[in-house]
Amino acid sequence: MKPVPHATSLRRAPVQRRSAERLTRILDACADLLDEVGYDALSTRAVAVRAGVPIGSVYRFFGNKRAMADALAQRNLERYTDRVTERLAGAGAGDWQAAMDAVLDEYLAMKHTAPGFSLVDFGNQIPVGARDAEPNHRVADQLTELLSGYLGRAPDDALRRTFLIAVETADTLVHLAFRMDPQGDEAIIAETRELLRAYLGRVLD
Repeated sequence: MKPVPHATSLRRAPVQRRSAERLTRILDACADLLDEVGYDALSTRAVAVRAGVPIGSVYRFFGNKRAMADALAQRNLERYTDRVTERLAGAGAGDWQAAMDAVLDEYLAMKHTAPGFSLVDFGNQIPVGARDAEPNHRVADQLTELLSGYLGRAPDDALRRTFLIAVETADTLVHLAFRMDPQGDEAIIAETRELLRAYLGRVLD
């Protein structure tokens, strides 16, 4: 089970600080507009207006709105990884339950607070309603690399498979929880946590 390489949707990577700041504004505007109008009504022109940049600046980085949403999904994954890393800095090494709580809690926190995340997350919902397994493979790869040292385990195929199964399971159940309740059905989330504990306990203990 080889890691899935990170895809890039950028036509051109920013080199100068000013260009990087412009890209950040574009992605921020894309996220805000996703919450306001949804994916179908999203347009590159509206993003340019919201970001306060010429339309040409958007096309400098992205060929279309799908590419923008893909880049936002990748940024979400990077920020999610940073949040989990920061959370684990204060936990005891080798504590897989603390690691699991960090992984699930930080995802739920982003569902509630990160603009555009409910429609894009890490790419599973682009376009809205589509379910492509590849983003979950990337999440599992990131978690394998991030948590292997923390757990004292080799980042091998067995650990990658374990995290892929956990990610796919949690993804399905968390989406169910948010379909049942816009704020996330607490009972389903609690059951998800227990299911993950049972599975990971069997594999990681």
